[in-house]
Amino acid sequence: MGAIQHFYEATNQLLSTLENEQDRDRKIEKVEALLEEREKLMAGIQPPFSDSQQDLGKKLIELNEKVSQLLEEQKVEIQRDIKQLSLKKESTNKYVNPYQSLSTDGVFYDKRN
Repeated sequence: MGAIQHFYEATNQLLSTLENEQDRDRKIEKVEALLEEREKLMAGIQPPFSDSQQDLGKKLIELNEKVSQLLEEQKVEIQRDIKQLSLKKESTNKYVNPYQSLSTDGVFYDKRN
């Protein structure tokens, strides 16, 4: 089995993980491992390519677009969760110490002696 075939299988596993895995931590671990594996396999892909390898390459391009889209969606979801967490943390801090963020605008010092 050639490097392109292994790369294709790793890409299918990555796509399956992104679509089906529900636990975010486990999903991230699997995705990282599969991306590392794909990176290693990509180094082993060397031309010239046969007709079947070129057909597989065309399928890989389509799969890579799907993978990129799913990774981008996952990234946006994580960014949204981080933003919500930071807002919640800020809100909690304001509740604990409500006078912490008072501005001092409008305050002046009288220098008359």
